[in-house]
Amino acid sequence: MLLVAAACSPSKKLSYSPKGFPVIDQGGKVAIVAHRGFWNCEQAGFSENSIASLKAAQDAGLWGSECDVHVTADDIIMVNHDPTIKGKAISTHKYADFAEDLLPNGEKRPTFDEYLVQAAKCKTTILVIELKKQPSQEREDKLLDLTVKALKAHDLFDPTRVLFITFSKYMCERVAKELPQFINQFLSSDPILNEDPAIYAALKINGVDYHRKMFIAHPEWVKNAHDIGMSVNVWTVNKAEEISRMIEIGVDAITTNEPLLVREILGSNEFKKK
Repeated sequence: MLLVAAACSPSKKLSYSPKGFPVIDQGGKVAIVAHRGFWNCEQAGFSENSIASLKAAQDAGLWGSECDVHVTADDIIMVNHDPTIKGKAISTHKYADFAEDLLPNGEKRPTFDEYLVQAAKCKTTILVIELKKQPSQEREDKLLDLTVKALKAHDLFDPTRVLFITFSKYMCERVAKELPQFINQFLSSDPILNEDPAIYAALKINGVDYHRKMFIAHPEWVKNAHDIGMSVNVWTVNKAEEISRMIEIGVDAITTNEPLLVREILGSNEFKKK
């Protein structure tokens, strides 16, 4: 269904051979993911994680639009990057404490349910959902459970419509175990650590989403991931030379604040969902 460059022959034998990973075929083309939506434009009022930024990504025909989700103390999922809003922790405050807070474009900060109303309007822009780390395993369970419930309620519980990314290995492993049909990418940003994708494949996690510095330091990790059937995303790539480098090493998707620049560089090599 999604995400892969041209097939490569295995470079080494692994003790674990992944089975049941989602079928991935992009014919060597690269997908564009708008980071926190296509917010960096007038249409979105330069507002990250806004409903307008999601609509702008859809209107631009981008393959993916990323959003970040947290859960409030009274179990409402909010779309917001940071764990705090104006000094108040989302995890320890009720939704009502944020309901009147406005984004730069005048929108109120959306609940996930409100966000999904717009997501459901377009079948060709996939929603890339970042499940943000929570203060406890119990609250991470709550976030994931409520996210799945909301997707089902909006008829979006579909691996052709959404995928999951997270820095939480716990949530990644839960998705791998309970929702193996979905693309499920582990996020990392430390080029010093040994983060060969095979480590996560052994946990049945079927993809990685690494910071660009990690692939600059270890371009072989892209091939290693592809050899075992994993999808590869990279974030957040905004400069022309870095965009070109990520294309050269064969990533499947580029998450960016400059989607039109990535589109210009990719040309006919841009992957789009039909």
